[in-house]
Amino acid sequence: MRALLSVSDKTGIVAFAKGLEALGWEIISTGGTFKALDEVGISAIEIDEVTKFPECFEGRVKTLNPFVHGGILYKRDDAAHMAQAKELGVEGIDLVCVNLYPFGATIERTDDFDEIIENIDIGGPTMVRSAAKNFNDVLIVTDAHDYDSVLSALESKEDTLSFRRALMIKAFEHTAAYDSIIANYMNTRFNDGFGAYQFITGKKSFQTRYGENPHQKGALYEFDSHFSDHFRQLKGEASFNNINDVNGALKIASSFGEAEAVCIVKHGNPCGFALKNTLIESYMEALKCDPVSAFGGVVAVNGVVDVTLAEKMNEIFLEVVMAADFTPEALEVFKKKKRLKLFSQGGTRLVMAKDRHDFKHIDGGFVYQNSDVVSKDEVSSAEKKSKLDATAEEMKDLEIAWKVAALTKSNCVVYVKDAAMVAVGMGMTSRVDAAQCALKKAKEMGLDVSGAVMASEAFFPFRDSIDAAAEAGVRAIIEPGGSIRDDEVIEAANAHGIALYFTSVRHFLH
Repeated sequence: MRALLSVSDKTGIVAFAKGLEALGWEIISTGGTFKALDEVGISAIEIDEVTKFPECFEGRVKTLNPFVHGGILYKRDDAAHMAQAKELGVEGIDLVCVNLYPFGATIERTDDFDEIIENIDIGGPTMVRSAAKNFNDVLIVTDAHDYDSVLSALESKEDTLSFRRALMIKAFEHTAAYDSIIANYMNTRFNDGFGAYQFITGKKSFQTRYGENPHQKGALYEFDSHFSDHFRQLKGEASFNNINDVNGALKIASSFGEAEAVCIVKHGNPCGFALKNTLIESYMEALKCDPVSAFGGVVAVNGVVDVTLAEKMNEIFLEVVMAADFTPEALEVFKKKKRLKLFSQGGTRLVMAKDRHDFKHIDGGFVYQNSDVVSKDEVSSAEKKSKLDATAEEMKDLEIAWKVAALTKSNCVVYVKDAAMVAVGMGMTSRVDAAQCALKKAKEMGLDVSGAVMASEAFFPFRDSIDAAAEAGVRAIIEPGGSIRDDEVIEAANAHGIALYFTSVRHFLH
């Protein structure tokens, strides 16, 4: 039996080769892999002894040869194939272990196009596809994590068809993802990111408990290996909806940098937010906005949850808590809650992956766009349209309201007072309905909106929302502007003595 080992990432390859050698396998190898094996005394055959042709063109051509691909691809149970292999002097290659040039790491590290081109693997994917196609006769190994299981299967003679088929699927996933990264990069570099095809690939992180409903299946996939470094499931089995809600809460809470922000989300929408001096103060103020909706909700904490905060959270039923981290004592407190799920990023503050693009499924396909980003200076550089200036405290509240509004389902209106959200209306078909719905909910919760500020993620088409805000006691408003009736809105703000600012940036979220 012969194995061909040719890997870019050499993690574990020496131990794997030693294991194959101990089982009586003959090893063929290439370039750097051959050198790594030779240095530790593993007997290997250099690839040019098999190809009968030297490695050439600065290593661009090594394995593109009939003695390699013939040895991988001929069918061992086909008499004609066997006869032709003998006639041509092609010897079988029964295991192929290949991982590919680090194209993804290269484009993260450099913008040098010549170097990037040289890190496009040709021979590797070709060998992987050949071996995967002939998985009935050939083991294809593309993941270093599989080395031990492959050796174990060979030793126990349990390298069954189903075992080989599983490796085959991983192999085609490996080359498909690799080619997708290359195509997407080239389109980003030369076609503004919008080529004739758009490839969306992700590596499975874990299976969710179910999809949006119990009869649906679901799973979380990550775009790259960095994601799982910032998203660790510590407790419980999350559902599809839990992950969506965590994402919404995480976006809002993490957008305030080093501040002690806490966001509560229910069914994808914020029902509480506050930014106080301590995390426990922020949580308690956030909870006041809508404690009814917070029941069974998701909380994102921009910091480390300690035992005091954990005990306070345990006073109501929460579905999920997402935090930068948890103290060991806090984790002990949360053990009492059987249905609670915990996620951690293992740091001191929440961070986002900052994906450059966004997409949504529609029937028969998807729409794809650049990601929306709320710039740091959108509030500070907003244009004052009213006669009245907002106070320093009101400007701080406007910034909170603006960020929350930008990350909440349209149509959306957010009211903030003393660094805490006191009312929110979202996902409405009318902006005035959103404004009035928020005020109605605040009244039901016994929250005083007078003195609050208000933000809308898109312009107010009529002055009616300004009139309603004035009646509730709102002191300052921020919105993008851009309506044909902006003059009427400005006039209404001045008539009511409200400070009004336009950002000139719309943040629809549909």
